[in-house]
Amino acid sequence: MFGIKGRKWTLVQGFILWILLTNFMLWLYYYSDLAQERTCPNSISRLRVHNVTLPFQNITSNKVNCLPKVNLMFMKTHKTASSTILNILFRFGQKHKLKFAFPDGRNDFFYPSPFVCSQVKDYKPGNCFNIVCNHMRFNHREVAKLLPPDAVYITILRDPVDLFESSFHYYHRAVPLTWKIKSDNKLGAFLNNPDAFYSKEAFNSFYLKNLLFFDFGFNNNLAEDDPSVHTAIESLSKRFDLVLLAEYFEESLILLKELLCWTMEDVLYFKLNARRSSSVSRLTPELRAKAQKWNSIDWKLYQHFNVTFWKKVDAYGIDRMKEDVKEMKRRNAEMHGFCIEGGHAVEAHNIKNSHFLPWQPVGESSILGYNINREIDPKFKTLCEKMLTPEIQYLADLGVNLWLTRLWGWLKDAFMSTRSPQ
Repeated sequence: MFGIKGRKWTLVQGFILWILLTNFMLWLYYYSDLAQERTCPNSISRLRVHNVTLPFQNITSNKVNCLPKVNLMFMKTHKTASSTILNILFRFGQKHKLKFAFPDGRNDFFYPSPFVCSQVKDYKPGNCFNIVCNHMRFNHREVAKLLPPDAVYITILRDPVDLFESSFHYYHRAVPLTWKIKSDNKLGAFLNNPDAFYSKEAFNSFYLKNLLFFDFGFNNNLAEDDPSVHTAIESLSKRFDLVLLAEYFEESLILLKELLCWTMEDVLYFKLNARRSSSVSRLTPELRAKAQKWNSIDWKLYQHFNVTFWKKVDAYGIDRMKEDVKEMKRRNAEMHGFCIEGGHAVEAHNIKNSHFLPWQPVGESSILGYNINREIDPKFKTLCEKMLTPEIQYLADLGVNLWLTRLWGWLKDAFMSTRSPQ
């Protein structure tokens, strides 16, 4: 009898132990899953700011004892002067030894796939970074895992008609449906009958319709009056602390400088990835109206943030903004004189040092670049070199592995440039 009771007690003990072990494993799984989802704690943010040597104070700012911000996300949109902003961020981050979240093997985060943290080089759950800035298809939930909660979110927009013209010129050879356009004026032919050359399922078609909306992670083929368009724009308003406008680039940089508590030196720039004027299509008012209608969601997005932009300018002060823009232009002109041979951009075939040769679209060399001044003052040499360095070369200088990008560049130059769509 005692033996039977003993066996029963042993079974009960085993059952209790099994329950405890199961609960422990479930608890372990639950909290390990939370670790995968967590964002950077505030302590990391404070540590980063404390440890970075920032030997300046923005004396032109309205703010007293303004502390420069070092944690930020720049949503790099296509064909919006975003490469110029990227150069500014690279220089600031390199100067102050900040930690970038970089892609691995290429210059973007596997665009057009939605961004996920695993696309970041050497990422492990809980890793924290100061700056995220390479091309991606925006996914806020994933981006937030990389940055402290105090990170500043910024992006840049451009008039959707001009953006569409630029995107069509740059990418149409990479969108197979446009290869059948027979007209010499391919852009005009497309706008006069876009449905004949566009399918939302087609390869790379997103480059040709509402590209901004697509970059931000949304469906670029929605109808303009779809309620989810308004919801998406409202969500972006809450996500981003500042939306720059390419048409008002100096004003945008002044607002950026103010928001981040940086100095004027930090936001000086040379215009990168500019096109030669002969490659720009001059759209008639009729074609501009058609391009705006075709990109109606982007137009709605742009109108919304155009309003918020000028509210920020008003808050900054119109007269103050004019004076600061004037000063920025003066300082930029000085840097042109110090750094650039001839003081202006040149055609790709006239660039003497390949380190300063920008990436070109498929089948042509329409993107301008610079030659560095041969008699440059030594005290400006390093800064000038960095300001003139295009994105791909700068990423390589920062130690990013670009083997996929370089392979694509070799294929593009060796094979695709010889293909002339009829």
